[in-house]
Amino acid sequence: MRKTNATIVANSNLSRIKMGVPIRINDAIYHEAKKIAKAECRSIPNQIEFWAQIGKCALDNPDLPIEFVRELLISKNMDRSLAEPFNFE
Repeated sequence: MRKTNATIVANSNLSRIKMGVPIRINDAIYHEAKKIAKAECRSIPNQIEFWAQIGKCALDNPDLPIEFVRELLISKNMDRSLAEPFNFE
């Protein structure tokens, strides 16, 4: 199995500067991330980071459905100015 090099951008706990961290991943994962990233308007590293966040949240919260975790992460990163106000009527 051949490995592909990819760079994931991760937040450093010590500063607000994003640092690139080179990692090796399986070709199949890289190509799947490339396809999904294009469809969801993300970079390949951001897509892989998104999948990692979903996985971590799912492991930390095993009682939550994976789709709920996914939608929660998407809404967390959504531009708040695009949100529609909620009416209590």
